[in-house]
Amino acid sequence: MSTAVFGFGALDRWLFDDSVTEVMVNGGREVWVERAGGSPGAQYVGQLDAGVIDTVLERILSPVGRRLDRTHPVVDARLADGSRVCAVLPPVAVDGPCLSVRKFAPHTMSLHHFGGPHLVSLLTEVVQRRCNLLVSGPTSSGKTTLLNAIASIVPAHERIITLEDTAELRLPSAHVLRLETRPANGEGLREVGLDALLRAALRLRPDRLVVGEIRGIEAVELLQALSTGHDGSLATMHANSAVDALARLESLVVRAGHGWPLVAVREQVQRSIDVVVHVHRTEAGVRAIQEIVEVAMPGEAVRRLATMEQLELPLRRGRR
Repeated sequence: MSTAVFGFGALDRWLFDDSVTEVMVNGGREVWVERAGGSPGAQYVGQLDAGVIDTVLERILSPVGRRLDRTHPVVDARLADGSRVCAVLPPVAVDGPCLSVRKFAPHTMSLHHFGGPHLVSLLTEVVQRRCNLLVSGPTSSGKTTLLNAIASIVPAHERIITLEDTAELRLPSAHVLRLETRPANGEGLREVGLDALLRAALRLRPDRLVVGEIRGIEAVELLQALSTGHDGSLATMHANSAVDALARLESLVVRAGHGWPLVAVREQVQRSIDVVVHVHRTEAGVRAIQEIVEVAMPGEAVRRLATMEQLELPLRRGRR
């Protein structure tokens, strides 16, 4: 990482440490870091001097043109190198300013980092057969990293459109169009949410859609896209299991307020999503695939295609 991107003074010792994947500041002073391949969870590494966090936040946000003050106490931004920043000020942050910098990984992980050859073969078949796939998992379980690995095996000639709140995906394909949401600001710029990006993406002739995270009304737009021929699309969602992810997707559609009965929503989800891959973080801090589930068609039972023990069954579904 270059000093042109960072140069955050007191935090540089950890931001330039290649073993550190995330740097966090609690209450304006306490510094915690998370390391790749180390013990699970964050480690306390020291304290900042009083007032230093204000200078750090200014250095971070000035180049990206984002506002952080009492009227806008929360900001989520992407740095020039792709690293993701979230900062929160008092009074929202009760004990003082909070900061998290999730460093951009310069090297894309392959599917082999998440499981053995049987799992890799199964996911490759899912992509080749243009199944619509949902990656689920808890926070920091590796959903975006796995999504990137799966999307990287999409045939090079296909046009991929990625849609994210904060652009993190880095696909090796030559024909990739990246879209990113925009929050509203005090200067009159209107919000551009994922739902608007999905509507725009459908007019840009995608072969596949790759959605960074589904968590709001964009769930309706996604299901409509997947049910109108945009096969082979990928998305992520926070959930505790593959089945929970489907239930959460249903609830997001219902909460959008379109008046669809639950039975109709459930059938739409079952017809639109083919496979759910659930990832988790083990007690040792390793991110791995926990299960792969083939979504039931209406009236059928959900089938677990693979587990950590690599139980395999042939795919019943496939879009082509």
